[in-house]
Amino acid sequence: METTIRKVLVPHFGDESVLQIIEATVASPQVGEVQVQVLHSVVAGSDVNMRRGLYPFQKKAPLTPGYSMIGRALANGPGCKKFAPGTLVACLTIYGSQAERMNVPEKFVSPVPEGLDLRQATALILDWMTAYEMLEHSAHVKRGQRIFVHGLSGAVGTALLHLAHLRGAEVFGTASVSKHAELSAADAVVFDYRQKDWIQQMQRLGGVDSVFDPLGYQSFDESYSILRKGGLLVGYGQNLPALSNGPRPSPLPMILKLFARNLAFWSGKRTTFFGLFRGSKHFAPDLACLFRMLGEGRIRVPIKAVFPLADVQEAHRTYARGSGVGSIILDVA
Repeated sequence: METTIRKVLVPHFGDESVLQIIEATVASPQVGEVQVQVLHSVVAGSDVNMRRGLYPFQKKAPLTPGYSMIGRALANGPGCKKFAPGTLVACLTIYGSQAERMNVPEKFVSPVPEGLDLRQATALILDWMTAYEMLEHSAHVKRGQRIFVHGLSGAVGTALLHLAHLRGAEVFGTASVSKHAELSAADAVVFDYRQKDWIQQMQRLGGVDSVFDPLGYQSFDESYSILRKGGLLVGYGQNLPALSNGPRPSPLPMILKLFARNLAFWSGKRTTFFGLFRGSKHFAPDLACLFRMLGEGRIRVPIKAVFPLADVQEAHRTYARGSGVGSIILDVA
């Protein structure tokens, strides 16, 4: 049995104008699948890069974007019984969640506690999970440490700021001047991203324990230079093309150069590259932890803008403008 739905379509790669809202059908869930009515999705750098055809190892167009979602289970495919119809659920979908309904593998679906702010909870699945797992499993950030974050006003940057403070770390980073007052009020020491004076100032302080760099390419050299002995550079995202609307060079030489730094073992500095993996043994318990923190009021997720499904083009334009602080949410249902 098929159901008619609306969804976002990228028919071919290009600017925001290529995004379409179309009618399509979704089939009944197959073995191992749960059909979900999607309530909210995010618009992130990954979606922007997929629309432009620049996301590493992505599908060819046509495709429906949507890297994460929260919704309600509607029906179970054969062999599935974990989520009763009506259950509030979350999933890191990678593709497809900018649609009114979708079928997702049950093994990647997580329960969502009732009573949460669902827009904030949606932002946790991709943006805050990326920040949480980098702090917890990559850098092992602890009380008294000093970290540096490129793009503090972005969705992941904001999450790193708040979660690192909860761990007792001191947070430095870059952002546009228009965001400095808000970030300073959140106890960040912030520098103008267009200037390079942060390099000398951080070196003067004796360096940092961790740098979180979503830009890549030439910025990895600068980030590496402010690490103290024993410090760690965490590369992730490769979002510079989405932010600058420029071309994406091949990521392979950049990643190889990043890891080549580890050969200089005598420096005491280390590098790694982080990618969020929904099949990780950490994913479900870490997401449950973030949901608890949101429910207990220990975190508040900044939402910079909310758009209905029909305004997905404007959501992408808002991402490109870089205005505001936090995540962009798409109301789907």
